[in-house]
Amino acid sequence: MDTSHQRSSTNYTDEWYTPPTIFSKLGHVDLDPCSPVQPLWKIAETAYTALDDGLSKDWKGRVWLNPPYSRPLLEQFVRRMADHNNGIMLLFNRSDSRMFQEVIFPNATAMLFLKGRVKFYKPTGEQGGTAGTGSILFAFGNENAEILQNSGVPGCFLPLK
Repeated sequence: MDTSHQRSSTNYTDEWYTPPTIFSKLGHVDLDPCSPVQPLWKIAETAYTALDDGLSKDWKGRVWLNPPYSRPLLEQFVRRMADHNNGIMLLFNRSDSRMFQEVIFPNATAMLFLKGRVKFYKPTGEQGGTAGTGSILFAFGNENAEILQNSGVPGCFLPLK
């Protein structure tokens, strides 16, 4: 099982790409503030990379967020999404963490526990091994909760508000 994207190492990278089987079912997206520097596919109309510093830019419209998992960027992007309150976010299932308890659960509208474990893609386009934990999609805003519920992405949908 390849879980290198979850832990620090000498070859650690935040460049892990979401499989199209997930984001392609979530409809039109205006902004991806954490787009890879060299994306394999287009997810949103506007994309910010690490070179653009998506945290410092304006967030407009519906957002897709697969944040970098390194600290403190993870928490910064999650808080920004909660404040923006319009989009869908992908995270590992760490529901016992302070970030989930204090930021995500009080602000997200709904969530979808994904069935199975995601196989993220590497910058080379090669599919990586299975993630070491399950993942959750979080919807912020009622429209996004409805999109998530009707997306056809396999998993268990739960409204939070």
